[in-house]
Amino acid sequence: MPCRDQERVEAVMRTNNELLNKIDEKYSRLSKGQKKLADYIRQEYDKAAFLTAARMGEVVGVSESTVVRFAMTLGYKGYPEFQKALEELVRTKLNSIQRMEVTYGRISQGEILASVLQSDIEKIKLTMGSVDQDAFEMSVDTILNARRIYVIGIRSCAPLASFLSYYLHLICEDVTLINSNTSSEIFEQMIRVGKEDVVIGISFPRYSMRTLKALEFASNRSAKVITLTDSVHSPINLYSSCNLIARSDMASIVDSLVAPLSVVNALVVALCMKKQKEVVSTLEMLEQIWDEYEVYSKDELNMVTDKVEFHNLGGDEE
Repeated sequence: MPCRDQERVEAVMRTNNELLNKIDEKYSRLSKGQKKLADYIRQEYDKAAFLTAARMGEVVGVSESTVVRFAMTLGYKGYPEFQKALEELVRTKLNSIQRMEVTYGRISQGEILASVLQSDIEKIKLTMGSVDQDAFEMSVDTILNARRIYVIGIRSCAPLASFLSYYLHLICEDVTLINSNTSSEIFEQMIRVGKEDVVIGISFPRYSMRTLKALEFASNRSAKVITLTDSVHSPINLYSSCNLIARSDMASIVDSLVAPLSVVNALVVALCMKKQKEVVSTLEMLEQIWDEYEVYSKDELNMVTDKVEFHNLGGDEE
C-alpha cells in the first residue's frame, strides 16, 4: 500500500539521519547563529560535509567558534567528529527510488502531470529571483570574446551541454563539445586550452568529479571558466569567474533540469542579439545548403486555410 511504503521510507530516513534527528531535538534551544547553521545543514548537508569549520561559518555568516560550539551542543566532541557524522549522512542519502516514493508517495496517478509541471514552474520562478544579471552579462561577453569555446556536462547534464553546444556552433566559430567518456579523453580534447579560451562547465548534484577536474585544468591554464550549477556553494564554482545559478530538483528519480535549460536558452538568445547580422547570415547560408542538398525532406504536412496539403519529394500520389 502507498501509505505503508511512505511510512517505511520515512522510517529509513529517521534511522539513517541521526545527525538530523539531533538537530530537530535541540533546535528550539539553539542560539540564533546556531539555528542558521542548523537550517543550512538541513538543506545543504551534501555541500556542508566538505567544508571546514571556518568555511562553513563564512558561508552561513557566523564565526568559526559558533560552528564548533554548534557541533558540541549536538553532542559531538568537536568539529572533526561532527564532520564525520555529516559524511555518514551523505553516504546514507536515500537512493533514487526512495526519493521518488517520498516526493510522490502521497499523490495519485492522475495528479502526477500537474504536480511535476507545477514543481518545474516553481524552479524557474526561484531561478528568476536568484540569478545574477551581472554574471549573466559577463558570461555573454566572455563567450563572444573567446578564441575557442569548450562545453562540458556529464551524465544527466550532457543533454544541456549538447543543446548549448549546438547553438553556439551557429553563433561562434570555434566550439568544442567535450566528449566525457573518460578523464583522459577530456584532457586530450582540452590540451590546447589557454588564456584566450573559455570553458563552460555544467554540473548539478551529484556533482561530477570529471567536470570539476576539467575546470581545474582550464583554470590552471588561465582559461576563463563559466559555470552553470545549482548554488553559489557548488564545488565547480571554485574555478569560475562567472557563476550562473539555476534551481534543480533531485527529489525524484528524474533530475529536473528545466530551469537550467531556460538559462541556457536565455544565454543563446542574448548571444544571438549581440551578433544578429552574423547569425542571420549563417542561417541564410544553411537554408541554401539544406535546399541544395535536400537535407530536410519535404514529406511534411502543411496547413493551408482549412485544408491539409501533402508535399512529396517524388513518387505517385495516392
